[in-house]
Amino acid sequence: MTIQSWLMYLTLVIVATSTPGPAVLLIMTNSTLHGRRKATIAALGNILGLLCLGIIAVTGLGAILKTSEIIFNTVKYIGAVYLIYLGVKLIFQKSSDFTQNNNQFTPKAVSSQKIFFQAIGVALSNPKAIVFLTALFPQFINVNSALIPQFSILIVTLMFFSFSFLMVYALVAYKAKNCITNPSRIKAVNRTSGSIFIGLGVLMATSTNK
Repeated sequence: MTIQSWLMYLTLVIVATSTPGPAVLLIMTNSTLHGRRKATIAALGNILGLLCLGIIAVTGLGAILKTSEIIFNTVKYIGAVYLIYLGVKLIFQKSSDFTQNNNQFTPKAVSSQKIFFQAIGVALSNPKAIVFLTALFPQFINVNSALIPQFSILIVTLMFFSFSFLMVYALVAYKAKNCITNPSRIKAVNRTSGSIFIGLGVLMATSTNK
C-alpha cells in the first residue's frame, strides 16, 4: 500500500466516521444518561464490532453476503429488528429506571458489560457496513504484498478515527447533560433517540439496494 492510497483511504474513513449514525446516537445517549465512562465503554464495543466486520470482509464472508440476496436480506432484517428494539426500549423506558433528586432524574446504573455488548450489536447490525468494507478494502490492498500488515493498517485506521469521533460526540453530549437532566427533558431525549433508532431500523428494512 502506498502513502497516496492510504491518504485516500484516510479521507474516506474521516468522512464515514464523522457522519452521525446509529453508533453516534448510542454513544451520545449513553454519555448523557450514564456518563463519559460508560460512553467510552460503548465506543470500545463499537470499534470491536468494526474489527469483526473487517475480518468478515477479508475472509470472504462479506463477498457471500454481497452476492447472496437471501443471506443479505436475512442479516438486514435481523439488524433492523435490533435497532427497532433499542428504539422501543428507549421510548418506553419506565420512570422506575430513574431516581429523582432535587427535581432531576438520574438514570439507575447500567452494567458496563451490557453497554459494551449493546454497542457491538449496533456495530454489527448493519449488513451494508460489511458490504461497504468488502468493496472498500480491495481497492487499497496490494495483492502482491503481505495481506495481514495491510489489513492491520486499514482496520486500525478505521478503529482509531471511529473511536476518536465517537468520543468527541460523547463529550458534546456530556457537556449538555446538565441542561437536560430533568423529568421532561430526559423523556424527550429518550423519545427522540428511540424514534431515530426506530427510523433507522425501518429505513434499513425497507431499503432495496446493497
